[in-house]
Amino acid sequence: MSSRIRKYPGTEMDLKEIEAGKFLFSSYETVLRYSFTSGVAISRFLEGLKEGQLWARECDKCGRILIPPRMYCEEDFRSTDRWVRVRDTGKVNTYSISYVNNDASRRRTPVVVSVIEIDGASKGMGILHLLGEVDPRKVTVGMKVEAVWKPKKERRGAITDIVYFRPRR
Repeated sequence: MSSRIRKYPGTEMDLKEIEAGKFLFSSYETVLRYSFTSGVAISRFLEGLKEGQLWARECDKCGRILIPPRMYCEEDFRSTDRWVRVRDTGKVNTYSISYVNNDASRRRTPVVVSVIEIDGASKGMGILHLLGEVDPRKVTVGMKVEAVWKPKKERRGAITDIVYFRPRR
């Protein structure tokens, strides 16, 4: 038995044993392939984006119109009842002015990220998106905005089919 103190089960490997080739090492680089589904509600929402439309779900029990849509109402613990098309306009619910990129590098020009409360959806319901065509110093909570869409041929059924929201004209 070695004079080493063992704190955990197993035997410690020392550098001399490793250099002597006492242990077998192998390397393996795995390739991970992921697959996911967006589900019924978000799939319909994304298809709507491709067509330049915003879709929500309505709950008959509480009357809320939910965007992003969900098939289940978390207020009433029941399935939502129907699809409702909502407008591509709304108002700024909250916002943040960021001088940092997603890789933590500094931005020269700030980006404004906002939760847009969508017209036609229930109060407080909205989507997180960018604001554009606005001086960040002039953004206010309650500012009325409208979606700026990519050209139809460039849309692919993603939230980025809306380029940004701008102050309503």
